[in-house]
Amino acid sequence: MTPPHLSSTFGSSALHDPALNKGTAFTEEERDALGLRGFLPPRVHTQEEQMSRVLENVRKKSSDLERYIFMIGLQDRNEMLFYRTLLEHLEEMMPIIYTPTVGLACQQYGHIFRRPRGLFLTSREAGKFPQILRNWPAKEVQVIVVTDGERILGLGDLGADGMGIPVGKLALYTACAGVHPSGCLPVTIDVGTNNEDLLKDPLYIGIQQRRMRGAGYDNLIDEFITAAQEVFPQALIQFEDFGNQNAFRFLKTYRKRVCTFNDDIQGTAAVALAGLYSALRITRNPLTEQIFLFFGAGEAGTGVAELLVLAMVQGGLSEKNARARCWFHDSKGLVVRGRIDLAEHKIPYAHDHPCVDGLPGAVSAIRPTVLIGVSGQPGTFNESVLRRMADLNERPIIFALSNPTSKAECIAEDAYRFTGGRAIFASGSPFAPVFLDGKKFITSQGNNAYIFPGVGLGIVSVQSKLVSDEMFLAAAHTLAAQTSVEDLQLGRIYPPLSRIREVSLAIAIAVAEVAYRSGLASIPMPDDLPSHIQSQMYDPKYPAHLPGAGEQPMVFSGLGQKERRPSACPTVIN
Repeated sequence: MTPPHLSSTFGSSALHDPALNKGTAFTEEERDALGLRGFLPPRVHTQEEQMSRVLENVRKKSSDLERYIFMIGLQDRNEMLFYRTLLEHLEEMMPIIYTPTVGLACQQYGHIFRRPRGLFLTSREAGKFPQILRNWPAKEVQVIVVTDGERILGLGDLGADGMGIPVGKLALYTACAGVHPSGCLPVTIDVGTNNEDLLKDPLYIGIQQRRMRGAGYDNLIDEFITAAQEVFPQALIQFEDFGNQNAFRFLKTYRKRVCTFNDDIQGTAAVALAGLYSALRITRNPLTEQIFLFFGAGEAGTGVAELLVLAMVQGGLSEKNARARCWFHDSKGLVVRGRIDLAEHKIPYAHDHPCVDGLPGAVSAIRPTVLIGVSGQPGTFNESVLRRMADLNERPIIFALSNPTSKAECIAEDAYRFTGGRAIFASGSPFAPVFLDGKKFITSQGNNAYIFPGVGLGIVSVQSKLVSDEMFLAAAHTLAAQTSVEDLQLGRIYPPLSRIREVSLAIAIAVAEVAYRSGLASIPMPDDLPSHIQSQMYDPKYPAHLPGAGEQPMVFSGLGQKERRPSACPTVIN
C-alpha cells in the first residue's frame, strides 16, 4: 500500500509523469493516499483491462499511421501500459511502432508532431553539446541511438524528421530486451537536409538549410561523441541511418575508442547470418560452400559480407577464399576488379570477372546459392531473377531485406510462386502468410530487432568498454540456435517474435561472455551471469505501490540507479 503520508502534490505529479502514471489502475488506497479522488473515474481497472481498451482503440483506427500516433501518445502518458501492450502483442504492434509504419511516420513527422522525445542537437549549437546533454533529466543513460537523418530506412534524407527512428529503436530496446526506458536517449544531430520538399515545408521541424559537409560536419560528430562520453560515460552509442560514406567512416574511426556500433552495418549482418545458419539447416549444406550475391553494396550488404567472411574463416576457409564467395551488384552492375569507380568499402569484394550489367545476367554468371537484397529498389527480384535462382538451386535462399515494405526487392508471394514454393525466404519488413497450391508458407522477417536489443543488453549489463565483431558473431549463432525444428518445418528461419525476450536474454548472455573472454567487461564476473543480466530487465507491470514521500517521484534508471525525473506530460487517463 502507498504510504498514507504522501501528499496530493505527489499524487497529481504521478498522473502527469508517464513513468509513474497508472491511470484508472490506481487502487482505492492509492487514490486516498495521493489525493486523487475526483481526478479519476470511480472504477478501478487492472492493467490487463486497460490493455484491452488500448487494443480496442488501436484496432478501430483507419490506418497504421493513426495507430502509430495513438501508441506514441500512450507512451507519452503511461509508459508501463505502453510497454506491456507492446511486449505482449509484439507481432501485432512492432509493425506499427517500427518498420514499416515508422517510415511513413518519419515522412510525416513534422505534420504529426505532438510532443518532443529525445534531444535535438543542431549545427547552430556547436560548442554547447555537453550542456545540452546535461539538460536531459536522466543522469544514468545506458543506450544512446543517434542519427543525422540522411538515410532513413530506404527513404533517403529526411533530416530532423528522422527522429522517429531513434525513438522507435529505443522502444524496442525496452520491449524486446528490457532496457529501462529512463536509460534510453534518442538523439538527432540536425545538420540540415537536401530534401527539397522538406526545405519548402512550413511544418518541417528541422533547420531549413542544405546539409553540412566536410570538416565542420566531422567536428560536430566528434563533439557529440566527446560530450556523450563526458556526460554519460557508461552509455552505449548506436549509430543509425547515416549516409553510406559517413557510416563506414565513423564506425572505423570510433569503434576502437568508444563503446559503439552501427546497427545498419553490424546488426543487419548478424540477423542475416543467423537466418543463413537456419536456412542451411534446411538445405543441409555448409556455409563455406555457398556463393553469395548481394544486390546493393551499401552499409547493410557490406556489413553482412564482412561478418560472413569472419564466420567462413572460423569455418576453415582463408580470408581470401571467403571473400571470393561474396559478390556484389551495385547501381552500375557487377562489382569487378576492372572498374575504376569503386568506393573503398567495395574494393575487397571486386573480383576478376568480366563486367556484367543487370541482375539477371549477374545471377546467370555467378550462379549464386544465396541472393540477398539490400538495395532499397523494389521489385528488382522479378520473375526472371527468381525463376533463374530456382533453376540453379533446389532450395534457393532469397533474402529481400530492404525496408520499409514498399522498398522490398520482392514480395513474399512472388518469392514462393516463381520458385515453385522452393524458396527459403526472409524479408526486412513483415509479410502475411502465403497460400500456394494448397500449402501455407509462413514468411520470416529478418528484423534487426532480433539482434540489437539483446546485444545492447549484454553490453550495458557488464559495462563493456567496446563492441567487437565477435559479439555479433555470437549473437548470430545464438539467434539461429533459438530457431526450433518446428519453426524450420513451417519454413520459418527465425523464432516467433512472441519469444523475443527469451531470445534477447540468450543473446545478451552470449555477448557478455564474449566481453569477459576479451577483457572488455568493466565489472567483475557475477557468480551467476544469466541471473545477473535477467535482473536488469525492466518489467512493465504496475508496482504494488509508488515510491517516495515528500519529494519528486523517483524512477529507476540504468543498473538500479535512482534519479529524480520531472513531470512533462499532460494528464490523460487510461
